[in-house]
Parts: sequence; C-alpha cells; structure tokens
Amino acid sequence: MTTTAVRDRGAVGVEGLPGAWRLGLRRGALEIRQFFRQRDQVVFTFAFPVVFLFLFASIFRDDVAGAGITASQLYVPAMMAAGIMSTSFQALGISIAVEREEKVLRRLRGTPMPPTAYFFGKIWLVLFTGLLETVILLLVGTTVYDVALPSDAGRWFDLAWIFVLGITACALLGIAISSVPRSANSASSVVVLPFLVLQFISGVYIAIGTIPDWMLTIGALFPLKWMCQGLRGVFLPESAQVLEQAGSWELGRVALVLAAWCVGGLVLCLLTFRWKDRREG
Repeated sequence: MTTTAVRDRGAVGVEGLPGAWRLGLRRGALEIRQFFRQRDQVVFTFAFPVVFLFLFASIFRDDVAGAGITASQLYVPAMMAAGIMSTSFQALGISIAVEREEKVLRRLRGTPMPPTAYFFGKIWLVLFTGLLETVILLLVGTTVYDVALPSDAGRWFDLAWIFVLGITACALLGIAISSVPRSANSASSVVVLPFLVLQFISGVYIAIGTIPDWMLTIGALFPLKWMCQGLRGVFLPESAQVLEQAGSWELGRVALVLAAWCVGGLVLCLLTFRWKDRREG
C-alpha cells in the first residue's frame, strides 16, 4: 500500500468519527455510569449538604426578626447553592487532578477523540449531578422546612438561569483549580479548603448580617455568595430582602457576576489546564 493510500485511509477514518458533540454525549453517559458505580462517592456527594441542612436547621429554628421567615428556611437556598458548587467545583477539581496523575488524561489526549469531547462529558456529569442535588434539597426544603416553591413563571426562570450560570462558573473554576495540586493525594486539601472558607464568608452557614464587612467583600469576589443571594430571591418572600447587605436581591448584579465568572473561568481554564502531570514536563 502506498504512502498516499495510507494517508487517504487515515483521513477517511478520522472523518468518519462522530463529532465532538456526539462523543461528548457518549463520554457524559460513561462518566455518569462510573459515578454511580462508586456508591460511597454517590452517598457522600448527595448526603453531605442534606446532612448539613438538617444540622443547621435543627440548631437554628427561631424566627428571623423582621424577615418573615424562620432560620431553617434561610438555610435551604444557601445549601442548594453549596450543593451546586460541591457537584461542580469540588467534584471536578478533585477528579480531574486524580485522572491527570493516573495518566487517564494523557491516554485520552493520544486518541482521535477531540479534546472538547472530554470536557463535554464532564459538563454532562456536572449538570446531571447538580440538578439531582438541587431537586433533593428542594424536596427536603419544601416538605420538612416549609419553603414555598416559586409562585410564578418569572421566579422559575430566575431559578433556571441562576442554576445554569452558577454551575457553569463553578465547573470552569473546578477545571482550572485541578491544575494546582501537585499530586492526587493533595487534591482534596487544595480544593476543599477554599470551598469551605467560601461557605463561611458567603452566607451559607452564617447569616450575612453577622459576617464582617471585609469577609463579605472577599466572598463577593466569587460566585457562591451571588448564587446564595439569587436563590434566596427565588425561594424567600420579599420581606427577607432586609437580610441582604444591599437590602435587596440584586438579581441583575447576580446575573452579571455569574456571567463574568463564566467568561473568567473559561479564560483560566485555557491558560492553566494541563493534560500531563507537572513531573512529566
């Protein structure tokens, strides 16, 4: 067989491959199956925010003065935001770092599969687990803590774009931070520590009114604070706006900040993502 024939045959083989979108769908289905095969990971992922919601809502049950809600109801949207970030930022930051050290990324990079298909697969995994986590917390919040479902189409729309922008921003940040750990063993510490700190200074565990201003300023630089604020605007009555730092839900600013982080997160990914471990050069 001539060199030209080999080249032509190779070209036909590459052209005959499914596109990045179809491969991404298949990769996403594989990622989801692999995720649910690890039962301990499934239980921990979905139970963690529910358990924390139960703990904080059980400890702090009194009415919030002047807000027309209970402290338990205040925790529900905050835990939903934390759950979204957990299934995106934390999950991707750790899992990609592990796959990089185990040479999974290098092997995938050496196949004809377009690199974008790998990321499409991760996006489908994050969307699936993030949506499932949100539904679980919503069921717990409405059945146990009397949180009201959105009463009009406008609030359902707000919930949709907050979820999409929030999970996209957090997923991109998770991909970017996956290049920071020097090994798979340190990935959990590198990723979980900033996530834990953000939960304390973004209004997840502690009410906004009791957090020092300088901490709120730092928290406002990241998506979690705005996801919490936006989701409170979706699920809490208008009277609860007095609890916010600005005295309103600021949904327009929430959209701008989350959209900006989607763009900024994408730039960070393009600048920092590596297919190989640092020790491989």
